[in-house]
Amino acid sequence: MTTDRTSENLTPLFTNPLDDDHLREECGVFGIYGTDDAAAHTVLGLHALQHRGQEASGITTYDTKGGNGDFHTVRRAGHVADNFSSQAVIDQLIGDAAIGHVRYSTTGETTMRNVQPLYAELATGGFAVVHNGNLTNAWTLRQQLVQRGSIFQSTSDTEVIIHLIASSSYGALMDRFVDALRRIEGAYSLITLTTGGMVGARDPLGVRPLILGKSSEGAYILASETCALDIIGADYVRDIEPGEIVTINKDGLSSIKPFPAQSPKPCIFEHVYFSRPDSYVDHMNIYEVRKRIGAELARESKQEADIVVPVPDSGTPAAIGYAQQAGIPFELGIIRNHYVGRTFIEPADHIRHLGVKLKHNANRWQIQGKRVVLVDDSIVRGTTSVKIVDMMRAAGAAEVHMRIASPPTGHSCFYGVNTPTRDKLLAAQMSIEEMCKYIGADSLDFLTIDGLYRACGYKTRDKKCAQFCDACFTGDYPTVLTDQNDQEFHHQLSIVELKKDAL
Repeated sequence: MTTDRTSENLTPLFTNPLDDDHLREECGVFGIYGTDDAAAHTVLGLHALQHRGQEASGITTYDTKGGNGDFHTVRRAGHVADNFSSQAVIDQLIGDAAIGHVRYSTTGETTMRNVQPLYAELATGGFAVVHNGNLTNAWTLRQQLVQRGSIFQSTSDTEVIIHLIASSSYGALMDRFVDALRRIEGAYSLITLTTGGMVGARDPLGVRPLILGKSSEGAYILASETCALDIIGADYVRDIEPGEIVTINKDGLSSIKPFPAQSPKPCIFEHVYFSRPDSYVDHMNIYEVRKRIGAELARESKQEADIVVPVPDSGTPAAIGYAQQAGIPFELGIIRNHYVGRTFIEPADHIRHLGVKLKHNANRWQIQGKRVVLVDDSIVRGTTSVKIVDMMRAAGAAEVHMRIASPPTGHSCFYGVNTPTRDKLLAAQMSIEEMCKYIGADSLDFLTIDGLYRACGYKTRDKKCAQFCDACFTGDYPTVLTDQNDQEFHHQLSIVELKKDAL
């Protein structure tokens, strides 16, 4: 049984129209087992992972010490700090085990029924799950399950996993779980909570991250990033390996690897943008990697200039690396207003032309009369780049040179990153020269794919078997894209895109 305190009377979840020129964060997952403060620790962990998803958040708890067998859930739209700041809310989440989720929608519409954790009463008992990633055959599996009588309560691909477990012919829950994972394609990091314990699983290619930690009191933690361990004073133990399933219960931790070994393909964009700079991914500090990315960019395309200016905040570490390598002063030529959130609603159409100034403003004293190198992490649609370059011109910049700390993003991601369709990706429609003219810069250059790999610790990209998933740059998708070959899926996707555009 579950007590679900999902908030129904909520302000609709709006996407910030001023922030549409970056790849959307995926989601963040957190789980802890073996502490009386499970809910409070989960709130803190999710707060550290807030950058991965800002539409909604949720927590499910369970008491393993002889409670009444109930699961307790609170799911709400908005930020973690807003949803779980009240002690009264924390008191509702009874138990010494908890899982939590911060969400930015990738598959499934933006409604409360898709906010995680998702919960179901299975034949084996209560089952709650949080998921970071995207299944590339979710649509196909969903149609098969519906035809067999499954009734879906959400449009999230995560619910497909629940139905696969429920309909499995195996008896034991772990066998059902493995059976379900054998049928899905794509990318996932999963944490589940049952009466028997907490389970974490990572897809066989390791596209989506999942790490293991341990608190001083012996509680085990699973999380998307190491920064979620730091905030609660826990120690990093190790990464969950690609294809690994770990079980944490009263007997401790155990692990199985039920899938054939494959060459790992962790998402390279974790290094470019997604992960927090203070996190460690693949044993590398993200801040240092991003500085190395900037240094590689300067080696490949150094520009004579007076100052290097980051597009805050994601471009800052790369801009520092660029400036240090190029020997050009680093300056904060753009000041970010941190109080414009994702739920900001512009009061009237006639002020939309103000656009990016609500979020960024030029530091005119540093810009005027200067040759400026602007460093950003990526260009997606190009809309923000146009506004930023215009802002530099209006502030009196003598020259504006844009440098991008990643290769051109010319392909959509199908593994849990909410990218536009390819016809809306600027790099898929224009050459670099055309893009430069479009954004109004004096010059534009991108980091090469090999430069990105060098910054991540490799001499070059292995063309036969790439060391990362870099499909958003290369179009080299590491898994089968079953749903993309389904015409009906594309019809439904076009409807979703039209709805997004209408917003």
